[in-house]
Amino acid sequence: MQRKYLVLGALAAVLAAGALRAAVGFPVTDHAVVASTLGSPSSSSALEAVIDQPGPLTVETVIGADWAVPRSGVINLKNPKAAGLVDGDEPIVIQFHAIHHPSRGLFLIDTGVERALRDDPDHAAMNGLPAKFMHLEKMKFLTDTAGWLASRREAPQGVFLTHLHLDHVSGMRDVPGGTPVYVGPGEASAKNALNYLVRPVTDRALEGKPPLREWKFTRDPEGRFEGVLDVFGDGTLFALYVPGHTHGSVAFVARTVKGPVLFTGDACHTVWGWRHEVEPGTFSDDQKQSAESLTRLEALVKRHPGIDVRLGHETLAAPVGG
Repeated sequence: MQRKYLVLGALAAVLAAGALRAAVGFPVTDHAVVASTLGSPSSSSALEAVIDQPGPLTVETVIGADWAVPRSGVINLKNPKAAGLVDGDEPIVIQFHAIHHPSRGLFLIDTGVERALRDDPDHAAMNGLPAKFMHLEKMKFLTDTAGWLASRREAPQGVFLTHLHLDHVSGMRDVPGGTPVYVGPGEASAKNALNYLVRPVTDRALEGKPPLREWKFTRDPEGRFEGVLDVFGDGTLFALYVPGHTHGSVAFVARTVKGPVLFTGDACHTVWGWRHEVEPGTFSDDQKQSAESLTRLEALVKRHPGIDVRLGHETLAAPVGG
């Protein structure tokens, strides 16, 4: 218990120092960023015209670790719909999703868990004070990203990050160097005081990777989303701009051989949050905007109830191939 308070006290001191140094905060990473040449501006109407038609993609959700975090972080307990819920440990998972395109190859959505985090934690990207603050002692390791990639013997052609939080880049070091990494608009440059601690970890995770490639969304003509991109230009995978949890949060819709799959990222962490239409809590940068983005995703699924929804950190249905 004493160690816990020492860690929290050190964190508070660092954040206070950071606030004094720069009231506007710090970016999440110093890694270089360039504009993405992948992805064509699209619209919700174009997406919804084809969403219910099976496509050529196959997908797999891979659970890297079981974990637990404060419920108030992943569910907004101040939302009236959450009346009766109390704070405490919320069991969650850390995961990534593998998408295989018949001609483009293998792509990852998020990155799972680095092998070193289990086998050599002192040399993992996520170490030091941030690792202590995130209570990694609660993590039960299941599948490291390096081992999964080795078993497939196919190098990923790119990583599509839903956002840059540490639990979504935590397997990045296991991804081969030189692999393109894609992020949402302003995700890398948005400033926050907490990033004073987070930035070194994020930078270590991204070492050896090319400059981050930032999606270039345009406004959805129908206004159903902040922006829609046709990722490969063939109507098989769409990126949706869903800000709120972070400035550049992105969700994805894949047209698979078994039907459409929605990857929400942390626009929704939990089964309870999805089923009760309650946005994430204190882990989000902008809860009002987060609630709006969740409402947009919920509405999409209500219009197309055949969508297989895969949440940021819990399993709505058993993860299967698609």
